[in-house]
Amino acid sequence: MIVRDAEPEDAAEVARVHVRAWQVGYRGLLPDEYLGGLRLEDRTRRYTFGDTRPDQPATIVAVLDGRILGFATTGPSRDEDVPGSGEVYAIYVSPQTWGRGIGGTLLIEARARLLARGFTEAVLWVLAGNERAQRCYRADGWHRDGHRREEDVGGVPTEVVRHRRRLD
Repeated sequence: MIVRDAEPEDAAEVARVHVRAWQVGYRGLLPDEYLGGLRLEDRTRRYTFGDTRPDQPATIVAVLDGRILGFATTGPSRDEDVPGSGEVYAIYVSPQTWGRGIGGTLLIEARARLLARGFTEAVLWVLAGNERAQRCYRADGWHRDGHRREEDVGGVPTEVVRHRRRLD
């Protein structure tokens, strides 16, 4: 498996991973009708890879045998109470490859890239109840820092919890 920067032509494959990971990983946490209504085309249009400005999100992909199996997106933290921190905005892996270390590999590379951009600490937000993801984050040294917020996902109020980690 290799991890590389996402390229504009990766958008559809990244969207496929994203949609499928949501549909499987968030089953029971988000309404079935919302998850069933996620469309690959809608998600594909959201991705614009290739912008290398430091204030913009950067996405990496995990590729095996020419197929994208997962991705992670990082950038500056959007949270005002942690100025100068980085953030893992998203990390998703194809459900059929869960448990093979792809998510852990992506997390390690995401942290390394944030550190290379000058960040010494990072945060990430995870849907409350997503125990699989939280186990993965804890195994990588992330911890809940006590911050929670409510977000609207498809018209449904959901709670997310913040995790934090030193990068150096």
